[in-house]
Amino acid sequence: MNNKKKNEGQTDFSYYGLYLLDYLRTNKFEQADDTAFIRERADRAAETYERARLEGYPSEGAQELAMDTLLRGLRYSKYAILREVVENEFADEVPEKKREAFIRKLLPPVGNVFSAYDLSDDNFALSPEYDLLYTELTGAVVLYIGEYGV
Repeated sequence: MNNKKKNEGQTDFSYYGLYLLDYLRTNKFEQADDTAFIRERADRAAETYERARLEGYPSEGAQELAMDTLLRGLRYSKYAILREVVENEFADEVPEKKREAFIRKLLPPVGNVFSAYDLSDDNFALSPEYDLLYTELTGAVVLYIGEYGV
């Protein structure tokens, strides 16, 4: 019953819409509740797929182009990056069963750290800025745990 309520109103999403919705929810993007945003992205992805197939791309190639269109600018969420930092750097301090709640609690106080970085850049993880952000977040988590604990 709980799943039924969670998925209510989403049955009319296309494959791409459902994929994007799941991706946005899993990575805690703000757009997860924006139906118009999801529909527009899904429509563009479907159009990309169709156009690529008409141009002779194999289905796998067309699908890759469509997924790139669907997820462009959405590769990195604040939540996913913070989760990576906590999992990699604080596995001993933050027990696995408490991580989800800890990350959710931690995100608002450290959210300003993200403001200097362009997370919409699909190549952000390959840039020196990603390393700087990772280091800043690690420091912010150290300070938070020192002051408030887990």
